[in-house]
Amino acid sequence: MERFGRGEKIREIATALRGGERSVERWRRAWRERGETGVLSNGSPGCLGLDPAQTARLERELQLAPLAHGWADQQWTPARVKTLMGRLFHVSYAV
Repeated sequence: MERFGRGEKIREIATALRGGERSVERWRRAWRERGETGVLSNGSPGCLGLDPAQTARLERELQLAPLAHGWADQQWTPARVKTLMGRLFHVSYAV
């Protein structure tokens, strides 16, 4: 949201977040229309079949940040979350 407020370009934000420009466009539109609440997460839709204890553990592990799990930077990506879930719970999901 700070980046939107500073007027950064969509491409710059997407590159910095290692995400897609279309996603950033949606976020910016939601931010313009509804402010900060427009871009807040609605939470997990049920965490892909994990039980409540596994979901809680995954949330704790994600809070530790990628560096604590062996990655060279502090950016969570869908592929990294998938890998972490495989390591922790021996499950596999499509990214």
